[in-house]
Amino acid sequence: MPYPRLHFALVTLAATAAAVCMASAGHAQAPQLPPPDVTQPAALRLMQGFPPPPDKVVRLANILQYPNVRWAAHHLRELGPTATVWRGAGTPSALPAANRPLNDTLPLPDGQGGTTTLADWQKATYTDGLLVLHRGQVVYERHHTGMQPHQPHVLWSMSKSLTGLLVTELIHEGVIDPTALIPRYLPELATSAWADATVQQTLDMTTAVQYAENFADPASGVFQYLAAAGLQPAPPGSSAPKSMAEFLPTLKKDGEHGAAFAYKSVDTEVLGWLLQRVTGQSYATLLSERIWSRLGAQEDGYVFADPNGGQSTSVGVNATLRDLGRLAEMLRANGRYNGQQIIAPATIAELRKGAEPARFSKAPGTAMRAGYSYHNQWWVPHDADGTLEAKGLMGQHIHINPAAELVVVKLSTHPVPNTAFTHAVDRQAFAALAAAVRAR
Repeated sequence: MPYPRLHFALVTLAATAAAVCMASAGHAQAPQLPPPDVTQPAALRLMQGFPPPPDKVVRLANILQYPNVRWAAHHLRELGPTATVWRGAGTPSALPAANRPLNDTLPLPDGQGGTTTLADWQKATYTDGLLVLHRGQVVYERHHTGMQPHQPHVLWSMSKSLTGLLVTELIHEGVIDPTALIPRYLPELATSAWADATVQQTLDMTTAVQYAENFADPASGVFQYLAAAGLQPAPPGSSAPKSMAEFLPTLKKDGEHGAAFAYKSVDTEVLGWLLQRVTGQSYATLLSERIWSRLGAQEDGYVFADPNGGQSTSVGVNATLRDLGRLAEMLRANGRYNGQQIIAPATIAELRKGAEPARFSKAPGTAMRAGYSYHNQWWVPHDADGTLEAKGLMGQHIHINPAAELVVVKLSTHPVPNTAFTHAVDRQAFAALAAAVRAR
């Protein structure tokens, strides 16, 4: 095949940052990407046959070898242990189709001063599924890469936003004190980086932790994190922690808490542990009882688990495109959906408020998202329409535009993991979709 599989290390977060910087400086250089068509799981015959040929088998050990992840993204529960996010016993809530849908030829900016189409934007950004809602009605829906509507897709770091939503709701209910130090709830972390970090600093990722998410460096903390989460096997003979409860206490402080934003999945895992400790319920059960069953979800979701059964609250949630649409529409509607108030309006207002963009701008690689802040595990653009966003590795997006009454859910498996790489073209596409539904 003319385009062999690309290892994650060849298209790393570091390469992304360099490409983003070059693009902002007006240079044309960028990572060489494989044509989307040749990365299709069916075209590559991944996991086809009983059993599949050895070179076509996808395992946890090789999901970071592109394009294996294009198959794994909607088959993750076949590769390791998971916990079910039960949809509940009720009837699925309605998600009606609009009378005047958008079509594939809708013109969109291409991010380089020209135009593309809605269909070609999806292809160019390696989209697996796209759902667009206007006033709660489906105006556009597509599934790609062989993904079926009933199949959950991994959210990667959009999971963080679900965790932040639950924590924010429990803060509103008075169950969690945002000013409290983390060891008040998790004494196991009393000698860790979070010994003197508050819940709010952890929510906003302004903690100072000696940890980096650098996929270019095999010694980076992210690989220890992935092994502890059960998403990657530890090296043979390794004595590294085999669960998140073992891993988090080993991390130490580096700097001062509250000074600047620094993106790190381990903050979310602390919050997920805290959630489960204060409620006495598993993360999957909390998602089911507080959100999924009340939304009237159509399908069960699931959460990936570590070898000890600990659930990955930072990157492990999997859900269908339509159920994510229901979730996002509930948030757009101020927490009300399916005939009931699911999340308190005060919680939604807190998420939309955002944090201080000045602290966000101090982090490396945030220039492409100038004006943003990161608050309670949500991305806040601070734009005129009051948009709110969840984002995940490889191009996962929930985009909520209250002013345009618009929801966009985009699931992708882009070869460049950092969503900053396609940030400009994606934001322009979301703005064009907002204009299109307003024109309707």
